[in-house]
Formats: sequence, structure tokens, C-alpha cells
Amino acid sequence: MKIITESRPTGAIEAQALVTYAFEEEPISGRIAEIDQAAGGLLKRLASGGELTGKMLEMTLIHAPAGLKAERLLVVGAGKKEKFNSGELRKLAGAALRYLKTRGVKRIAFLVRETDANAASAEAVTEGLLLADFEADKYKTGKKKSEPIEWAALAGWDGASGADKAIECGRIIAESQNFTRELANEPSNIMTPKVLAERAAEMAREQGLACEILDENRIEELKMGALLSVAQGSVEPPRVIAITYTPVNPAPNSPVLGLVGKAVTFDTGGISIKPAADMDKMKFDMCGGAAMIGVMRALAMLKPSVKVIAIIPATENMPGGKAQKPGDIQIAMSGKSIEVLNTDAEGRLILADGITYARSLGVTHLVDAATLTGAIVVALAGINTGVFGTNQAFTDKLLVSAKAAGEKMWPMPMDDEYRDMVKGTYADIQNISNGKGGGSITGAMFIREFVDDVPWVHLDIAGTAWYDDTKPWMPKGATGVAVRTLIDLAMNFTSAK
Repeated sequence: MKIITESRPTGAIEAQALVTYAFEEEPISGRIAEIDQAAGGLLKRLASGGELTGKMLEMTLIHAPAGLKAERLLVVGAGKKEKFNSGELRKLAGAALRYLKTRGVKRIAFLVRETDANAASAEAVTEGLLLADFEADKYKTGKKKSEPIEWAALAGWDGASGADKAIECGRIIAESQNFTRELANEPSNIMTPKVLAERAAEMAREQGLACEILDENRIEELKMGALLSVAQGSVEPPRVIAITYTPVNPAPNSPVLGLVGKAVTFDTGGISIKPAADMDKMKFDMCGGAAMIGVMRALAMLKPSVKVIAIIPATENMPGGKAQKPGDIQIAMSGKSIEVLNTDAEGRLILADGITYARSLGVTHLVDAATLTGAIVVALAGINTGVFGTNQAFTDKLLVSAKAAGEKMWPMPMDDEYRDMVKGTYADIQNISNGKGGGSITGAMFIREFVDDVPWVHLDIAGTAWYDDTKPWMPKGATGVAVRTLIDLAMNFTSAK
């Protein structure tokens, strides 16, 4: 989809649909009032009749609106003004696009409200439109339900707002998030660890990033016993993907941001096999790794001042004849021994070796993302990503980035008492808790054993990595969660504290 800016007055904008938004307390105000005046008071009449209330994502579509050259006018409810932010604007823009594209509209103009005529809003609208135009119908044959939007014009920004630059930034971020979604939506018979590594390497070549792929032999040489233990039940060999972005003229002794993503391309649970119901969704168990690949794609173009290394351990978790069994003891790359009490707690095993390898490459700060636990879904449902951290200043930085990116994340406790719950009986640690409750926390505490003193944040995205149902602003399937947050973190990572 082509995205441009539109400088003509509202009434002169030519499009199949002009989109703007109204707030709940005062639906007819500002630019809405100007449009209403041109339309002979139609919007005011709709508001007084209860058809235009401004409630969040309410759609009021008017055909052949008087006073406008646009063929249609769509007024989207924006909710309460005091709660409105760039995240809501992104969602609103996406919902408007999906509403219109199902009605055959291919050319739209989005008119921002007068209080939102800034670069952040231009970026948010661009992201919302491009994310919403994505469809997970790659393997469908015949006529598609809806065709892509041809172009969108952003109106209401003045020349000093930096809209053009913001649009380009928004495009890079949204297309990288969509790249992540494409990877994660692939079925596991196609998206094997080897294919994921090939796609990552291809992306790295296109974007000028350094990329190294560790095959099963190199993984064994590095003694990544935790990763190999998960992989041994599958005929598909594991891979470790290492992608590096290096800024021009990096300062000596400057910080290095490490990103580690879990990429289990299919998770049966292994010998501790999962129930058949919904097991098909376990193709999404690679969403953390896919997110890191998408982040690196964006950073190659946005060029932050910090060096970033992404490590993606990739494997299947299958119940083959050589699969590890409950009670097995494995030796991780770090040398720690792990008692595997449940083979379905495999994500923390591959992250253990991924984090150790990232540390061996010199990272000074770590973030991992993983569809780690069902317990985080119990705690936070599918609304917030769980955030666990060892360094408050670094964790706060990530939470600030999450807010700026419009991704809901919530800090979780990491009290030392939880560490006792993963102490092993026959090994140093065990991969599930020896108590009841706190499953997402004990999962994080297990990973913490491999972090040492490096400032670290763990993102449990099990509840937010995919949508089971289509949302007004996004189709069902992979969401690409954490991509925008981690891009913002890297772009603003100017301190080692």
C-alpha cells in the first residue's frame, strides 16, 4: 500500500473514503465541526439521534457527504479524549481500514484531529494501516475476501510536523512486524528450524546484516546440551541463528544489546505430550524468535547507535523414539545441570543456551521473548505481556518503550523466594516448579539462572503472540507482539545503565 501526505483542504480531498474520528464527550468539535458545517449539520443530527456517539471503534459511514469531494465519510469513535493516545490511534486507523476494505474501498484519506498533527501520530497511523492491511490468506485459493488497499493519504499535518519522515519510519516498523507475522503464521511442515534459519539469513543479506547459522554439529561442539535435549526427539535438526547489527563508528566499550527469542517451530510437548485440542496453534511457539528477526530487519534500516545481537535457538519439540524423558538430566552450555521433570517446559531449556551464547558474544544487556507459559495467560489473559527483570532501571526503560509503542506490558515479581521453587533434587535446577502456583514466575526464575549479573528482561508473550479471533484492527493469527517495543528500546538505548 502506498502512503502519501495530503495538503489540500478537507473539502477538496478526493478519495473513495475520508476517515476521521470523534471523541465520546464531544463528538462534534474541531475538524468534525468543520465537516459538519460543510455537510449542512448532518453529523450533529446523527449525534443528537444517537447514531454518532464517539464510543471506541463505533463506525458511522456516510455516502456522498455534502460539502466533500470524497465519495464517503467514515467517522470512527475514539472513546474518551483523556484516554486517547498514539496506541489507540494506531488501533483506530487499522479498524477503519479493515472496515472499509470489506466494502470494496481501495483509496482512502485519513484526516487526523487538530490535536494530533505531529510526527508520532503520523507514524502511528501508518503502522495501523499497514498492520491492518495484512491478511493471513497465503495458502487460500480462489478469490480473496478482500483486496489490498491501493493507497492511503494522510491529511491534517502541516509541513513542519515531520510527517513524511514519520511515515517512512512507520512503514519500516510495520513491514518488519508483518514480516514477523508471516514467519509465525507459516505451518510447521513448511517452517522448520532449517527453513527459519534460511529465511533469517536471506533477510540479513538483503539488509546488510551479519548473520551466522549454527548447525547441529556446531551446536554440539558448543555443548548446548539444553537445546540439543529438546531437539533430539525430532528428525528436523536444530539451528541457532545469530544476527548482528553494528552501528557506524561504535564508541569503545559501548553497551551491546542482546535479543534472544524462543523459536520452537512446533511444540507437541514431547513425551509430556499436550492435549490434541488446539495443538495446531503450537506452530506459534516460534513467535519470540520471529519477533527478534523482525526487529533486526527494522534496525538495519533505522540504524540505532547501539550494537545489537539477536540469538534465535530454533528446534521442534517432538515425542520421537530418541526424545528426552521426564527425569532426564541435561548439561547446559553454561555447565549447569538441569533435571527435566516435564518435557513440555522446553522453551526455558533452549533459552538457557541461547542466553549463554549471547553472553559469550559480549552482550551487556539482555531481553528475551518467549511463548513460555500458560500461567501468564491465567494471570494476564491475552491483554498484557508479562515482564520480568533483574535490573529495575533497564526494566523501566523497556516499559517506557512498550508504552511508546502502544504494546500493553505488565511487570511481574521476581522475589528471591521463588528461586527455591526451581532448585533441583538430583541436579542444580529443575525445569518446573517443585511447588504450586506462580508458573510464569518460576519459568522466569529458571531462565535467570543463566543470566548471571547482566541486566536482563524476560517477556512472556504466551497470551499476546497470536489472536484466536479476528479483531476489528487485525486478522486472527500471529500479532508480531514485542517488535515495536524492542525497536523503540534499541533506538533510544543511549546509556549502559
